[in-house]
Amino acid sequence: MTTKSTAIISPEQAEFYNDNGYLLPHIPLFSNEKFELLFTIFEEHLADRGELRPDEMNAPHLKDERLFEFLLADEVIDVIEPLIGPNIGLWSSGFICKEPMTGKRTPWHEDSAYWDGRFNSFDGITTIWLAIDEATKANGCMGVVPGTHRNGFSEYEDMGTDHKIFNRQIKGDSINEDDLVWFELKKGTYSLHDSRIIHGANANTSNTRRTGYTMRYFNTDLVFNRDHPSNKDKKIYHARGGNRGNNPLI
Repeated sequence: MTTKSTAIISPEQAEFYNDNGYLLPHIPLFSNEKFELLFTIFEEHLADRGELRPDEMNAPHLKDERLFEFLLADEVIDVIEPLIGPNIGLWSSGFICKEPMTGKRTPWHEDSAYWDGRFNSFDGITTIWLAIDEATKANGCMGVVPGTHRNGFSEYEDMGTDHKIFNRQIKGDSINEDDLVWFELKKGTYSLHDSRIIHGANANTSNTRRTGYTMRYFNTDLVFNRDHPSNKDKKIYHARGGNRGNNPLI
């Protein structure tokens, strides 16, 4: 663990996040030295991914304990706490990499829709999206529709793909490009978004790679549904505070 971070989310930033469902602090998450270590770890995972596509490297922390040094670090949890409260669990993480010219689009979706039934509520789950590479509109950075975290679940349709993560999308042409906020990020900086907000990304049409490390956290006052089939073997971890939801935290 590290000493307490100075990069604390201000009350004004927390209010913006609550109102809009996202936040762009435009500052590094880790020191240069610590970020470079994470970058090296990612490159190892990319090289050793086997048959997985570069954007399918979900839950790498389950096979690489080095990632907990980042996922449970004070500088990360200090950012999360003002947004979801002091009782915090680690839900998941993932490397999402779009290779130059070939990285496919990420369909418009709400993270919470993929987890329907796995918690009793989704109003206390947030994701840090850390830019392992620079993210631009040309290489497929993420975009969100502000305020849609208050709308409830959208209607979904199957995409007819064998992608291990993104195989459903919001129905129809319901996304107005004029409403989008694009998350263009410098390498090492990060964004935050509510699990309920509509977001997605275009294909990578550039000559540069785009990679993010997603780190997802939940308020442990929420109740993890132990009877849900997808939760049977799910591992969730204690990051900080109490556990009023009596969740099976590691």
